[in-house]
Amino acid sequence: MEKEILSSIDKKLDTIIKLLAINFIEGKSKTEAILTLGNFSLDSNMIADIVGTTPATVAARLWEQKKKSATKMKAKKTNKVEGAV
Repeated sequence: MEKEILSSIDKKLDTIIKLLAINFIEGKSKTEAILTLGNFSLDSNMIADIVGTTPATVAARLWEQKKKSATKMKAKKTNKVEGAV
């Protein structure tokens, strides 16, 4: 009985999260929406459901963003080291 109640609450919370996310990403492109929701640590399946795409597409966009961020961080570190010389 308790597991059923918790499961029901969990489903309702997921619905609330999805509704809030849809409202939050209104007017954004799919890529912008994916990156925004990714910043909130939502999993790829939930993001895909909200945005209307596949989890694989979500994972690819998040990976691309992570790669770009790593490249920018590396460039900043390089610039700081060169500036210190």
